[in-house]
Amino acid sequence: MCGIAGFVNTRGGISSHAPIERMTDVIRHRGPDAHGFFKDPWVALGHRRLSIIDLSTAGNQPMTNEDSSLWIIYNGEIFNHAGIRPELERAGHTYATHTDTETILHGYEEFGPKCLERFRGMFAFALWDRNRRTLFCARDRLGIKPFYYFWDGTLFVFASEIKAVLEHPAVSARLNESLIPEYLAFGYASGDATLFSGIRQLMPGHHLTLRCDPTPDLRIERYWEIPEPPAVEERRSEDEWIRECRRRLEETVQMRLMSDVPLGMFLSGGVDSSTIAALMKRMVTGPVKTFAVGYSEAEFSELSYARTVSGIIGTEHHEVVVGMDDFFNALPKLIWHEDEPITWPSSVSLNFVSRLAAQEVKVVLTGEGSDELFAGYSRYRFYLWNRKWMDRYRLVPGPVRRWARSMVETSRLLSASQRRKLRHTFIGCGDDVESLYIDNFYSAFGAGEQSRYREAGLSPYAEFLEYWNSRPNLSPLARMLYSDQKTYLVELLMKQDRMSMATSIESRVPLLDHQFVEFSTRVPDSMKLRGATGKYIFKKAVEDILPHDILYRKKMGFPTPLRTWLRAPEASGLLAMLRSRDGLLDSLLDMRAVDDLLERHNGGIEDATDRIWRLLNLQLWGDIFITGKRAVTDEPLIAAACSR
Repeated sequence: MCGIAGFVNTRGGISSHAPIERMTDVIRHRGPDAHGFFKDPWVALGHRRLSIIDLSTAGNQPMTNEDSSLWIIYNGEIFNHAGIRPELERAGHTYATHTDTETILHGYEEFGPKCLERFRGMFAFALWDRNRRTLFCARDRLGIKPFYYFWDGTLFVFASEIKAVLEHPAVSARLNESLIPEYLAFGYASGDATLFSGIRQLMPGHHLTLRCDPTPDLRIERYWEIPEPPAVEERRSEDEWIRECRRRLEETVQMRLMSDVPLGMFLSGGVDSSTIAALMKRMVTGPVKTFAVGYSEAEFSELSYARTVSGIIGTEHHEVVVGMDDFFNALPKLIWHEDEPITWPSSVSLNFVSRLAAQEVKVVLTGEGSDELFAGYSRYRFYLWNRKWMDRYRLVPGPVRRWARSMVETSRLLSASQRRKLRHTFIGCGDDVESLYIDNFYSAFGAGEQSRYREAGLSPYAEFLEYWNSRPNLSPLARMLYSDQKTYLVELLMKQDRMSMATSIESRVPLLDHQFVEFSTRVPDSMKLRGATGKYIFKKAVEDILPHDILYRKKMGFPTPLRTWLRAPEASGLLAMLRSRDGLLDSLLDMRAVDDLLERHNGGIEDATDRIWRLLNLQLWGDIFITGKRAVTDEPLIAAACSR
């Protein structure tokens, strides 16, 4: 795991090392073990190394091939590189190291862009062909590793993190206001654009080629897509499906144990992390170290479940407890690490458990992915339930439905909690996918509330609906899963990468091996969602290694006591920050509406926790990156907010 950065001037004339040094210095956290540079008149490449495979200096980057015609900088792991190597050696390629980096180099020499089809792993890399003056860049199929770039027709700047791109003197931090509607709704952007104008991400499963001669030419192509489910379900017994799921689970976990340094496991006590930890314990000879995070507020903490699983499996277990001050005071630094407003409070918790793990290991396995592959979230089941009842509810006269919906929104006979729950039912929703699904389970601020941007023709749902509508013939469940895999999951993986790399540890996601993902698309809906049980096939596949109470307990989903904390007196300063007339929010929103939202929240009329969190992060992000009001320091945020 590493950090990469570089730039190409298609007119040549690069003479100074200073820009690439600044770009790599700002992402030192991604690779504190070593650094290196390569420069010629057209390209500058920089690398920060976190040594995982072949710890010798021979594994340092930028790395070149036998005749120094190709140079590569690379972030990630190719888990099957040892299996590819013999074929490349038989073809005449000579290895100087035992790294997977060199397999990418020789694979590209031998197969060109088609080398990507052979790799199983997580990766983002840039490869410079000196003879052809061509830069080839690629990102893994699911988007586990990041790749950002700036292109103005002459200059191409790229890096693992946006902050490194911004270190180039030709790139400045300017707000891309067109993405604000999507951010207000979802908390993230689903396409290739970012909140920084002119800076984009290379999308998962894509590669990019930049040719300098005879005229600058940049092309982006997709090399992999999540397969559509088969039109006709495979005729197999339930036991056959379950056995194949177990076999593939074991294979992908075993593959990700490749390491020359200690590794561990993030353990929440949920199904996914517990499964991987139990399989790890069977596969390694030494102790398995597990790490968990929780809160002193017991109802929001999964620490007891993690302890139970650790005791059953027999791991060496470590815990960290996060308090309110710890949580909020970490926000500015973590927003800086993510380069964007933090979407989910669990990012903060993840960083704390990553800090804990970094004291013991350099690599951790995590459980992301199975919810999006096998329908683990309750929203899938609830949407299908709502759809069924909405078909009947349409028969109720319109005036009655409108009255019922207004009661859900405004009635003081209902508590804020009751209104919030009813809003998620067919009674409180419209009958289209935007209302019944997107607004219901994703949006903090729905399209109907964004009059300024709606009038400007900016739809917050355009990217999501592009994926939703691209496969109209799929079952409703398959459409939900595909849309999440292309949007929500990519943001989760960004969070996982940033929060772990901020502490200089590598995180691996075995459940997102692309062959395991491809298998999941063949699994029938009935083997994913069975009644009220999500991830049915996954749970059945591991019933012999985990207790029933762990496998079938109610999903908590990494909760935080945010609602409680934002109502505490200590948070008053944080809420006051939202009203600042010299912050980013003042230039984007009707501040009277923000004031009204805070009043309704403080008065108990509305539970606006999610909305306040969204606005707070956007304000802090703007202070750090756009207005420059806030430096990223260790100054306690709560104390600073209260003193303003």
